[in-house]
Amino acid sequence: MKLFTIDKSGKFIQFKEKEFKEQNKEIDLEILLENNPEYFFEKSKILIIGRQVTTNLNTFIDLLGIDEFGNTVVIELKRDKTPRETLAQLVEYASFIDNLDYEQLNEIFQNYSSEEFELEDYHQQYYENYSNNNISWNKNSKLVIVAQDITKEIKQTSLYLRKKGIEVYCVEFKYFINKTNIKMISSDFIVGDEEFIRQKVKSDKQLPKTNIKNFTDSLDGNGKIVFKKLFEFAEKEELLFRWGSKGFSLNVPFDNGFVALCFGYPPDSVYKQSIYTGFEEITKKVNNPEKIISDFKNELIKLKHFKKAKTNLKWVISKKYSETEIQNFIEKIKLLLEKIRIKGLKK
Repeated sequence: MKLFTIDKSGKFIQFKEKEFKEQNKEIDLEILLENNPEYFFEKSKILIIGRQVTTNLNTFIDLLGIDEFGNTVVIELKRDKTPRETLAQLVEYASFIDNLDYEQLNEIFQNYSSEEFELEDYHQQYYENYSNNNISWNKNSKLVIVAQDITKEIKQTSLYLRKKGIEVYCVEFKYFINKTNIKMISSDFIVGDEEFIRQKVKSDKQLPKTNIKNFTDSLDGNGKIVFKKLFEFAEKEELLFRWGSKGFSLNVPFDNGFVALCFGYPPDSVYKQSIYTGFEEITKKVNNPEKIISDFKNELIKLKHFKKAKTNLKWVISKKYSETEIQNFIEKIKLLLEKIRIKGLKK
């Protein structure tokens, strides 16, 4: 395959095909694929929930994803392994993944994302699937091999596995660079196409956590006003921030733990620029939580800008709010905080 750019004089400038590993480390490809989840399947993207996920045999899955329907996607980079090693490892990973239930997938996702929201909620926002249909988590698995060269041995064995009902995909990519150091990657499905153990599990790689400065810088003008008031309140009340890769949870600390009052997200998250309640956190951790949650929910509904989000409420900050409106919300949070401090945490 030949690729060209066209300069201002109408001349072709050719991209030269290169070995990816000549100018890049192996981890560079892993990160590129992690950051481009639409790369794998033309008609859908993949929600990456873990990188370097440890299996029960103490091996590591390069990337683990979830598709729109809740099926797992195991992504293995061939690197310098032999065809036999590549396929054997992929099947080994599949045998491990096949036994994971939703709670374990959620655990992998939360460890990887550094966020406290549930995989189910994030999946719904990521795929913009707001129907009430329940997802069948990990009912099937897709196995994807990515390599600059898919050998005939890998292709033949993968086709055999597909005939036996195992969804194996082989993606071959080409890496190009031109004289001005512009880089391009092309890819083709060599096998497959765009159609379509109860134990502690974790992802050994995490997305970097954000902080108050990066979070604030990412907000638009309307968000900055709302969150500034919330941050000032949090500082005054000596509340605890727990930062994830995108957003934060705002917590009231106790000697024996903490409980989240609400969650905040920036514009580039799947939750958009918003504040979410944390009713599940209160239910799990606070003594006699029912009336506290009921009162808080009713007070937020009166504010008019909180909408239902499954079992919680959300405030998507997409317009300018008056100082009075923002202060009213702060007062509701303050009242919630006082009630939780009185009730205390469950032992």
